[in-house]
Amino acid sequence: MTAIGIIGSKGRMGQALVAAIEEAGHSHAGGADQGDDVAALVAASDVLVDFSSPKALQAMLDACVAANTPIVIGTTGLEAVHHAAIDEAATKIPVLQTGNTSLGVNMLAALVEQAASKLGDDWDIEIVEMHHRHKVDAPSGTAKLLGEAAARGRGIDLTAHSESGRDGITGAREKGAIGFAALRGGSVAGDHTVIFASDEERIELTHRAENRMIFAHGAVKAADWLVGKDVGRYGMADILDL
Repeated sequence: MTAIGIIGSKGRMGQALVAAIEEAGHSHAGGADQGDDVAALVAASDVLVDFSSPKALQAMLDACVAANTPIVIGTTGLEAVHHAAIDEAATKIPVLQTGNTSLGVNMLAALVEQAASKLGDDWDIEIVEMHHRHKVDAPSGTAKLLGEAAARGRGIDLTAHSESGRDGITGAREKGAIGFAALRGGSVAGDHTVIFASDEERIELTHRAENRMIFAHGAVKAADWLVGKDVGRYGMADILDL
């Protein structure tokens, strides 16, 4: 039985995580939100799962490093400075960071990388995602994860080859670009489609989240897997052995 603590416990994902921890037969070590005593939670936990906000990340990492406690980071909207902080922490503790904890999404990413590596740049790549009206970041962390997978397959840098926010007279699509489109509305838990389009045919790889429990179940699996691992930075692909 693994004692799992939750950062961001009062949010929708936090509530789903509590249910998933109980379903998996593990122990819920407690939760912490803004203003709570993080150190006490870290001390009571074998591993932490963080679904809070980017601005809280550094404090979480510092607390985990101080207590030598591994952490699973599912927070989205991370920027270069956050990834640098994760890299630094991962030299001292096991850290698993992902834009999506769903096992299905991460299998999709593996398929996207494989397809991108086999198809030439005469196949345009577009990533379309839709989420509920309350989501605050775009493109989603999952869309970025899929974009990174496509970029790895192509052997290119995503930042230098991405297109998003098209509006007005944008000109022709740049060859080799990876495009992003974000839709928001209703209560959609998360739909993602990666489109490979050539002049004569099209491949669409799609994942649809029926509810957010898939993310909670994946996060709990990741947390249990991370306990006892060597110091380093991990991803969901490591769990799937991809």
